[in-house]
Amino acid sequence: MEISNHTLVKDFILVGFSQNLKICILLFLLFFVIYMLIIFGNGFLIFTIIVSPQLHTPMYYFLCNLSFIDICYSTCTVPKLLFDIFSKTRRISVIGCLIQMNISLFLGGTECILLAVMAYDRYIAICFPLRYTVIMSWRVCRYITITMWVGSFILATVPTMSRPLVFCSENTLNHFVCEILVVLEVACGDLSFYKISIVAIGFFTLLTPFIFIVISYICIIISISKIKSSGGRSKAFSTCSSHLVAVLMFFITIMITYMGKTRMFALYIKYIYLIYAVLTPVLNPLIYSLRNNDVKEAFHKILATQQR
Repeated sequence: MEISNHTLVKDFILVGFSQNLKICILLFLLFFVIYMLIIFGNGFLIFTIIVSPQLHTPMYYFLCNLSFIDICYSTCTVPKLLFDIFSKTRRISVIGCLIQMNISLFLGGTECILLAVMAYDRYIAICFPLRYTVIMSWRVCRYITITMWVGSFILATVPTMSRPLVFCSENTLNHFVCEILVVLEVACGDLSFYKISIVAIGFFTLLTPFIFIVISYICIIISISKIKSSGGRSKAFSTCSSHLVAVLMFFITIMITYMGKTRMFALYIKYIYLIYAVLTPVLNPLIYSLRNNDVKEAFHKILATQQR
């Protein structure tokens, strides 16, 4: 209630992409198809892991979490985007905007930490295979999951809950969602607290996980290079490289978003946002399943069962 008491602006106008009807139709079809791919791709991956006992391992447990986050993240943004494409006003209430902003921060931060956890899981599996079941026990996995979700939720929501943003007159957002940097541009009053909060959130959920991932993959690559079999070495490199490309694409685009400061950059922030908010959730199930023999084998078993 404190937010509404201090807010003069009742809603925001999302600029989106274009008002041209032909372009709007193409964008609607494109984003609708992408959203369906995200839902069905990640949903089927979760289903495959749940119904396949051979996939009940920490690696696939965390992969299930990743697919769930991707579904939630895209659902937080894409349906509203689809609705606004043909809308004349493209409005969103202040409360709705802040909710969308906090959910995006929460899920984005959780995914960054989760990717670091998944890299650590692969590091232990490759570098310490004999100790893997002890180090990555189900008890440890549960503690990691609880800490990851709760920690990200606190980091994302505490700043705006403790000091609600105030909006005085400007209500046009040059974006298709309520992204925190764009929202802060139209906020009034002293924003130093929020800028410090963004730095803190970025350190714990972006920079630290990224460094952790880089170190983990360096250790993995060193370990793989010691494999004597050229076939096994090339197979391991192929799998790790595809994972690393997906992770780097996700992290680098987020870093570009939050480190870009020029006025020209501000015009393109919504297009960069599409890469990690829409494109990455489409690619993740493909990268983590089509190049994974265990998942493909489980998938074939499900199909064989359905055909009987």
